[in-house]
Amino acid sequence: MLVKEIMARFESGQLQYKKANEIARLLGISHRGERDALSRALKTLEGAGALVRDARGRLVTPEKLGLIKGTVQGNERGFGFLLREDGGEDLFLPRHGMHGALHGDTVYAVLVGGERGDEARVYAVVSRGLREVTGTYYREKKGGFLEPDERRLCDKIRVTGGERAASGEKVLVRITAYPDGGVPEAHILRVIGRSGDLKTEEDALIAAAGLPETFPHRALAEAEKAAEERVILGMRRDFRSEPIVTIDGDDSRDFDDAVTLSRSGEGYLLGVHIADVSHYVRRGGETDKEAYERGTSVYFPDRVLPMLPESLSNGACSLNEGEERYTLSCLLRLDGQGKVLGSEFVRGVIRSHARLTYNKVNALLAGDAALRAQYAALVPMLEEMQALAEKLTARRMARGGVDLDAKEAHITYDGEVHLSARERGVSERVIEEFMILANEAAAEFAAGYALPFIYRIHEPPSEEKAAAFKAYLRGLGVNARFMPEKVRPADYARVLSGLEGDPLRSVVAGVMLRSMAKAKYSPENCGHFGLASKCYCHFTSPIRRYPDLIVHRIIGAVLDGKAEEAEKMFGSFTAHAAARCSERERRADEAERNVDELYKVWYMRGHLGEEFEGVVSGVTAFGVFVQLENTAEGLIRAENLPGDGYVFAEERLTLSNGANTFRLGDAVRITVAGCDLGARKCEFLLADK
Repeated sequence: MLVKEIMARFESGQLQYKKANEIARLLGISHRGERDALSRALKTLEGAGALVRDARGRLVTPEKLGLIKGTVQGNERGFGFLLREDGGEDLFLPRHGMHGALHGDTVYAVLVGGERGDEARVYAVVSRGLREVTGTYYREKKGGFLEPDERRLCDKIRVTGGERAASGEKVLVRITAYPDGGVPEAHILRVIGRSGDLKTEEDALIAAAGLPETFPHRALAEAEKAAEERVILGMRRDFRSEPIVTIDGDDSRDFDDAVTLSRSGEGYLLGVHIADVSHYVRRGGETDKEAYERGTSVYFPDRVLPMLPESLSNGACSLNEGEERYTLSCLLRLDGQGKVLGSEFVRGVIRSHARLTYNKVNALLAGDAALRAQYAALVPMLEEMQALAEKLTARRMARGGVDLDAKEAHITYDGEVHLSARERGVSERVIEEFMILANEAAAEFAAGYALPFIYRIHEPPSEEKAAAFKAYLRGLGVNARFMPEKVRPADYARVLSGLEGDPLRSVVAGVMLRSMAKAKYSPENCGHFGLASKCYCHFTSPIRRYPDLIVHRIIGAVLDGKAEEAEKMFGSFTAHAAARCSERERRADEAERNVDELYKVWYMRGHLGEEFEGVVSGVTAFGVFVQLENTAEGLIRAENLPGDGYVFAEERLTLSNGANTFRLGDAVRITVAGCDLGARKCEFLLADK
């Protein structure tokens, strides 16, 4: 069979782009251009099934032809990396091996070795990743071109049509053509604003991420109608007289969790009351479709792009002070040491007694007389919450929970940008511990019924990454007694506890975080490494996360005596929803991170030439990164360090020329030398001693 000949050519490495038209002809595929031919051929091999077999009747797949599928992660210098679909280690794609592939594309590549055995080249593009791109438009005599904001994509894109724009304006374009070996072509979809303006740059990042900024009319109308419903107790549990409170940030925009605590003999009764969004958002309705499409709310310093329309997210579903609200409540019985003795899920009605903030509760617990007088009736309960949270934290640490305690930025905007490190006080830990308990209880509830479910999983680090982290620790002189092939949460927790009070702790925590897998949603329960939890899910934020809404629906079905119906209803849906929600979460996280970096750079532009204390947060062959106390980060290029001849030691993460050595955690004083708003990067110099 002719496919056998194709396989032989692939295996021998003889099949190149110039042969692409031949493979397409052998498979009976019409094509335009050689790369297009090979791409179409591979798609046929991938989806043909029984139509493409070798001489022995075996199915022919791209994998059997020695091809590796993955996503291209580009670099502004022209090369890239292949993020393998099979989860294997990333492969290096040299500039000459990109073969027309761009950042974000799904491709097939072949391993070609290289010095480290991890080099590959692209054989064919299966699908294009970025189709809508933002950038700065520049007019020319004939047409114009776009400098993409996503510098990993390509140098420029030729603009051949669409809306009219002035030179220097920020625009959104749709790529319409990918000429072989040439510059991509695009049409302008809309003009965003003048490049270099803070709001324009932010709007461009939001547009580039593909985040929806408005709701369809049908979803809005459906949500508004649902929100008009009057709260009726009916068969629900009545919690309205209990001292239930919400505790959130000062700038929180929705309230989907509320808590109450009382003593029961030597133990505790903890109520975690979560907004019953499933009551208002009908499965398969217009609001539900839009919520599933978004997957999550996205938060920026000056705005929020909510998962649900405002009539629900800030209205009927939000647990506002003094207003009756429907909840799905988790009631937990704990002993005097914080061990969970039992849990119950019920539908209820609550009335929040107070809208408390983290800052208020922290100050109150620290002894603020005015606040203690204002909330005198709640002080005993809040003090009990503090005592219980301390016990819960101790129990979680004892079982091996990893508390990275990473420094986070607190960015606000009121016409001016304000930047500082976010403080994490007692009240933040109280809510964190209570939510972890409720999330675990919800996951265990569903697991007990063996229902289709969406778990929140965090897999252990790969052996390679754990080994690299261990080597790094040894280079620092830090004791690391764990086996990379079977690393446990307690092993990582032990490393951090051994560095308590050491300036290296935050740096080691950052490297540890990079060694770990990313948490994601899954229909299979694989446990949560970071929390050292055997069974975990997201249950406590259904206003802003779609997986929580699914969890509510599944638990609700059991409460209604419809467990069998839930199994049929959600059986095939959970796997697809888990993958979809994980992807939407990654998209939102990246957009939030990019906008935060934009605001940080904008803030630092007002401090050019000023000096700051900082800590070396990253070391590379081309320089060192320094993080300031306010969380802004910048690069000191190697050529701007004192002396020359610097050598990068990858295992120890040091940059040294013998006389000077820079390593993670070193304290340095810097001068702000430059701020690139487009690249969202700051450049620092060592301050003169």
